[in-house]
Amino acid sequence: MNKATDRMFDKTSDRMLHTGNTIPVIGLGTWKLTRDTADAIRTALQVGYRLIDTSGDYGTQEGIGEGIRRSGLARPDFYLTTKVEETDDAYEALGRSLDELGLDHADLVLIHRPPQDGVGEILWQGLIRARENGLAVDIGVSNYSAAAIDALAEATGVVPVVNQIEWSPFGHSEDMLRHAEENAIVLQAYSPLTRMTRLDDPTLATIAERYDKTPAQILLRWDVQHGVVPLPKAGSREHLEENLDIFDIRLAKADMQRLDGLNERYSALGKLPYD
Repeated sequence: MNKATDRMFDKTSDRMLHTGNTIPVIGLGTWKLTRDTADAIRTALQVGYRLIDTSGDYGTQEGIGEGIRRSGLARPDFYLTTKVEETDDAYEALGRSLDELGLDHADLVLIHRPPQDGVGEILWQGLIRARENGLAVDIGVSNYSAAAIDALAEATGVVPVVNQIEWSPFGHSEDMLRHAEENAIVLQAYSPLTRMTRLDDPTLATIAERYDKTPAQILLRWDVQHGVVPLPKAGSREHLEENLDIFDIRLAKADMQRLDGLNERYSALGKLPYD
């Protein structure tokens, strides 16, 4: 699908953002990770995760903050992403999230989804202000179409560093990936494991067997080789470690193409939000 298939990473690698800052190549999603959140986050950080993704509406931020404190990691040693809602005052909402997390800044703050009317210029201005005041290092968007990103950048002069979208071999857009590369925007993949709904696909199973990996690991490796940052959710140590164990293989070009060919524009949400 794209030139990113030539890249090699390990779990400690970073991707460069167009601001000159970096972001880890894989992270932990925390939507619905509301059971034993603090212990799950501590374990994740212990086994090697450095990017934790959350949102003000997940109900996980207090537990995430506690898990970070239990891990003993210094602030420069982990990367925290949170989000503001389309109905929020973005600046104030970020302040509330930081209070819940017990942090003085987030590494990345996203508009969770575009508002019903327009592309969110007022929200974006609030995040620009938060960045200028040191509450956020970088700012981006989630669930945005390419056209909405272009309109937001044209209105404000600031291009998002990230667009976080639902993304898997079964549902993705080559045009979106091309637009992201042309604008130096990093794509992040939520629900990269299809919320477990497509792990029994025969083509996926065959490829997984060839590399002695699980179907879930193949899906995550496909993301990484396309330059997309996957954000799988996991709570147990077993699954946390499994999802990181993808850096000792390299999917062959033919297998990448087979996985690309599974695209049905599938969405666990019913419709890909950026279509």
